[in-house]
Amino acid sequence: MIHAKNGKQVRVMLTAFRDGLQSVFGGKVRTEDVIPALEASVAAGIRHFEFGGGARYQAPFFYAGEDPFASMDRMREAVGEGVDLQILTRSVSGVTLTSQGVEALALQAKLMQRHGTTIDRNFDFMNDVDNLVKTAKPILDAGMHHQLCVSLMGLPYTSEKVHTAAFYVDVVRRALDSGVQIDSVCMKDASGTTDPTTCFETAKGLKRILPPEIPLWQHTHDTASMAVACYMAGLEGGVDGIDLSVRPLASGTSQPDVRSMWHALKGTGFELDLDVSKMAEIEAILTEGLADYEFNPITLAADARVVNFPMPGGAIGPNVHMMAAAGILDRYGEVLGEFPVVVKAGGAWTSVTPGSQQYWLQAFNNVLHGRWKKIDPGYGRAVLGYFGQPPEPPDPEVVKAAAEQLKLEPFDGDPLEKAPDSLTPAEAALRERGLPVTEENVFLVASAIVPGKNMELNEGIRFLSGRARVNLPLKKAAPADAAVPAAPVPAAAPVPAPAPAGGAWSGPVTTTVTVEEGGRARRFRVTVEPPGGSEDAAAATPPQTAGAAPQPVDPAAPYVEPALTPVFSPFSGTVELVGLKVKEGDAVTAGQVVAAVEAMKAEHDVRAPVAGRIAKLHARLGDEVGAGKPILSIEG
Repeated sequence: MIHAKNGKQVRVMLTAFRDGLQSVFGGKVRTEDVIPALEASVAAGIRHFEFGGGARYQAPFFYAGEDPFASMDRMREAVGEGVDLQILTRSVSGVTLTSQGVEALALQAKLMQRHGTTIDRNFDFMNDVDNLVKTAKPILDAGMHHQLCVSLMGLPYTSEKVHTAAFYVDVVRRALDSGVQIDSVCMKDASGTTDPTTCFETAKGLKRILPPEIPLWQHTHDTASMAVACYMAGLEGGVDGIDLSVRPLASGTSQPDVRSMWHALKGTGFELDLDVSKMAEIEAILTEGLADYEFNPITLAADARVVNFPMPGGAIGPNVHMMAAAGILDRYGEVLGEFPVVVKAGGAWTSVTPGSQQYWLQAFNNVLHGRWKKIDPGYGRAVLGYFGQPPEPPDPEVVKAAAEQLKLEPFDGDPLEKAPDSLTPAEAALRERGLPVTEENVFLVASAIVPGKNMELNEGIRFLSGRARVNLPLKKAAPADAAVPAAPVPAAAPVPAPAPAGGAWSGPVTTTVTVEEGGRARRFRVTVEPPGGSEDAAAATPPQTAGAAPQPVDPAAPYVEPALTPVFSPFSGTVELVGLKVKEGDAVTAGQVVAAVEAMKAEHDVRAPVAGRIAKLHARLGDEVGAGKPILSIEG
């Protein structure tokens, strides 16, 4: 049992208003819905909050129609002066998912400080010390407290070289040797998969080399129900501060509830530096503010499987929501099962953003397309060295596949020098559209640039043009006339299938059907498989009627002509159309890529099922499409 002989007060950062929102809702929450709870937290005496960076920079303008800088201003106003507000940045990626240049990172730091930030926790998913040292400069130049992170993770395979206590201590030792100013250090485990012994040994080793004036923090997630044990081990090793949250934004994929940690520390001599008795009031206000939101059970529940697939709590939430929207949540387990493969092949970088997203998308691609058949651009650039050097050498065959598919050579230089200029095209895009060219607007557009993606679909441009998408996980309202069932729409009579010999189906039958939905009628060609054996098939097949014809359809109603083949998204849920490779009248071959949709923050090809001519485009770039809405139709 841990024990502080002379007693020790443990500093607490409350994460409910950043990591809690990200882990449970993917950050997709309106700012005003949590302001009352934030104000109550300040009234309760809490003086240190996480409030921005990570997905809580992107989510406001990607999904909530809110300016992230205005959101930060509103939160600073709510807490007043004298309260520490902390953000999370990703080394060479900053608050984005791609590598950024030095000028973009300098603008980012300037804006974060301008809009209320006092502490910047900066990590590198590769644990690349050169990256950590170089990206500290913009933080310090902006006048913020620089908290250097070493990123922890439990490996899903055995290694004595990386992700050990000695490995983590060496990362911080080399950063100290560089001479860069470090105001505090954090042991950050985004997946909650590091074992307590490693936490203890890492904390003990770091306290041995850190100057006494540099405090040591610890951050983890409760995804595997290990967080309290890991925090207790870290405190025994010398940790000074820990991250905690409060229900309903605690535990599961988030941080432990303050009350759980307080209870675990009873009688140990360690005490939290906040009033635990106030947590019930804060919880009640949070619960009321989030009453309209649909909580996903996956983000709330502990999942012991995560020790074998180190997926961060802050990424599980967004990915679960995206998979549910795309209609593929049933494949969640398959993607997780592929995780150890992509971790080992990639070089064992830490599964924290953007590294976690790269692991996730490559595992997703391996499941959907076959292992290494489609290399995710982020994962591929990571194994090729464009984000820094991974802890272990990547699999040479995967490096080769990435180079061939992405048409990039392996790189061992400075990622900051190789990063594309994002500020110049962002400013040009604003001027071309007559939008105000402010530092905030330039950064909003620059931080949302995705290589190869049409600028009209840039989330910054959309937001500033008044076309922001609002996609919040709100509860579905019951229909106004739920008590009165709607009259059923009569089923349209299909064109009868040819009568098989002997009165039984001998195989699949192709026919046409008419579907009516929302006042629209559309015709499709379908192939019907026999429902069972020959006797069942014969019983299910209606007798052929001579001269039978399709049911007449209102000529004014739009529909797909019988001779046309509609082309749909490969996902049953709702995804965004981000590419149209053809125009009306173009000839296409079967299997040709005709469009692209975005699901799970990645682009997926849509291929022509038949050869023919593009008869009609039914959707435009930026439209949301699903299984019930064709993207285009092919004649032939």
